[in-house]
Amino acid sequence: MTRILFITATRIGDAILSSGLLDHVLRTHPDPRVTIACGPLAAPLFRAVPGLERVIVMTKKKGGGHWFDLWRQTVTQRWDIVIDLRESATSWFLLAGKRHVKRNWPGDGAPVHRVEEAAAFLGISPAPSPVLWLDDLARARARALMPDAPVLALAPAAAARFKEWAPERFAGLALALTGPDGALAGAHVAIFGGPGDKATARAVTSQLDPERTHDFTGQLDVLEAGACLSRAALFVGNDSGLMHMAAAAGTPTLGLFGPTDERVYGPWGRQTATVRAGGQADERTRDRLKTSETGLLADLELAPVLAAADNLIRQESAA
Repeated sequence: MTRILFITATRIGDAILSSGLLDHVLRTHPDPRVTIACGPLAAPLFRAVPGLERVIVMTKKKGGGHWFDLWRQTVTQRWDIVIDLRESATSWFLLAGKRHVKRNWPGDGAPVHRVEEAAAFLGISPAPSPVLWLDDLARARARALMPDAPVLALAPAAAARFKEWAPERFAGLALALTGPDGALAGAHVAIFGGPGDKATARAVTSQLDPERTHDFTGQLDVLEAGACLSRAALFVGNDSGLMHMAAAAGTPTLGLFGPTDERVYGPWGRQTATVRAGGQADERTRDRLKTSETGLLADLELAPVLAAADNLIRQESAA
């Protein structure tokens, strides 16, 4: 038996990007038993992980109290492997046979994708692709909800306003792709998002045929959403956790970026692509833009997104 403590991200997208690393460790060690520590948003992602013993939900507290809570819950166990992607001091105060604590990327400053960075952290090459572990309950929910027809999945909202493409552009894309001359002619449209994204979803669905439109915004848990996305013909969305989830599920995925850097946060998978708005990405602007109420993808026209979506659909058909 190999006891593993895996400390990963708070945000859904970052947790998904690290999932390939966890999958590799589970597949390359005998009889793995894993405890996963992560934030509350990401926690449901891991409920179907093979060999799972426990998910420790780390709710942020003042003064780093959540790290002390994690130490209290893990200090009595001797771990064969501790993998800490959060660069915390807690990992150094645990009994561990092997200890891997992430440090700042030592490269030359060139952008490195988070999946490649995680792989290099453990010296793994090639980088293992993200994984979405689905359970029977999530799959059953997806079978009940998703129509028995091709589905275009859209996620028009994001965690920050500056990362969102305009709702009317998403609606225009859906009409073009599912219309009589579209690459997904006759397909249904499914909208995905969290409870706080309902207004954005309504701005899209109000422009579409209600008979072929399904708004799942705020109605699904994380794994249910992932199971639904795994049944879609194509996903198009902003830089978000749902984008990474669709790619990990193996769905052809198109991510829309600006100003976040697709070289670092782009969807990872066999059938993925990105379209960038504006000039070169600059991650240094992220803190300044956190409170912006103005979407910075306003200059991204429909045509390049439609062309990229058409290309992904053709690639999938040819595969």
